[in-house]
Amino acid sequence: MPQEKDLKSILKNIQFTDDAKVMKQLVDQSLQVKIRMGQIRRKIVIMSGKGGVGKSTTTVNLALAFARAGHRVGILDVDINGPCVPRMLGVSGPFEMTSEGAIPKVGPHGIKIASMDFFLKEKGTPVRWKGPMDISPIWLGMLEMNVIRDFLADILWGEIDYLFVDLPPGAAADKPPVIANFLPELDGAIVVTTPSEVAKTVVLKSIAYARDIGMKTIGLIENMGHSVCPTCQIPVPLFEGGCEELVREWDIPLLGKIPFDVQLAQSSDRGILLSSDHPIARQFDQMVALIENKLAGEQVGIKV
Repeated sequence: MPQEKDLKSILKNIQFTDDAKVMKQLVDQSLQVKIRMGQIRRKIVIMSGKGGVGKSTTTVNLALAFARAGHRVGILDVDINGPCVPRMLGVSGPFEMTSEGAIPKVGPHGIKIASMDFFLKEKGTPVRWKGPMDISPIWLGMLEMNVIRDFLADILWGEIDYLFVDLPPGAAADKPPVIANFLPELDGAIVVTTPSEVAKTVVLKSIAYARDIGMKTIGLIENMGHSVCPTCQIPVPLFEGGCEELVREWDIPLLGKIPFDVQLAQSSDRGILLSSDHPIARQFDQMVALIENKLAGEQVGIKV
């Protein structure tokens, strides 16, 4: 006991200093985030937790659909190690830096884009830590948090209607709470999955985790569940079953079922947009009203 009392008295008398003014910098940056995000009417994250389900493709095509509907749209590509949104939209080159912040690149239909890809000098350049290789994963996670905060605080988004945040795969562990902390006015998440049982198992964990931290689920998009025969136009299932049981169990609106489409895959690789009358483009256009109505508090979704 005497030792405990001595320790408390010692700690009580210690004067902590912040010579680097780190706390002030964080407070100033948090205020800047609030100011920047205050100009954005709706903030939506696109998440899965499982890689390879077409989450970035879905993000890009949702953004295009909202832009075609007349909304001012932005995309924040939070996949720091594997950014691909710029390529899908045919946008490249570095940010233009000003004294007030970085000007986002502008893509088709005036979509504003922020991505780590705009900081890389060459296409094959990896985003890697150049410090000691034995650095703690916790510190690396903090570095990623700082990058996300910088994107929100230092990008001159201006006034836009919808900001879509493309989360990286495996994001159930840390990115949702980071985004929720930085964006307390976050409107919710759209979840993307294939009907694969493996994918759905991972996605279920992401949904549960998002709910645990108070993040609303706007709806679920089933992706690549089937393909359409180019000759006879008959749907061909690629997996056994679908996502109906999942959305019923979790009471989540099913926003749409997007088939695997060769033309969509090839256009994404080349940074070329589908025509607005393409069947998949029209499907995403139909989701705009569903998402808007859901955000307005209405019951929406495909009947299952």
